[in-house]
Amino acid sequence: MTKVFHHPVQIYYEDTDHSGVVYHPNFLKYFERAREHVIDSDKLAKLWNEQGLGFAVYKANMIFQDGVEFAEICDIRTRYSFDGKYKTLWRQEVWRPNGTKAAVIADIEMVCLDKDKRLQPIPAEVLASLS
Repeated sequence: MTKVFHHPVQIYYEDTDHSGVVYHPNFLKYFERAREHVIDSDKLAKLWNEQGLGFAVYKANMIFQDGVEFAEICDIRTRYSFDGKYKTLWRQEVWRPNGTKAAVIADIEMVCLDKDKRLQPIPAEVLASLS
């Protein structure tokens, strides 16, 4: 795995359930935003618009260890590695302010696809920016 990338996330009321903790599917949005910052939004848009290539979640495994609450600003910690020429592996964690362990841990596998949803090798420009 590579170095750790940090991305802050503000927890809004709309992200929570009736008990004031984050509704579990919202963590997938936070992880997506953090990955987009690691790769670069402009690069992803250019890749899609010019080459018709993008990334999709192939597999996701999440462990919930602590509730994340309304109004907290959490740190999304992201690391990645490559698994062959088609897949990237992402370890992402949500850390609460002053947390002693990750509140949520996710292992997410991403694959590169074309507009027809056919598996494609990870493009050289993405490999170069992530390596």
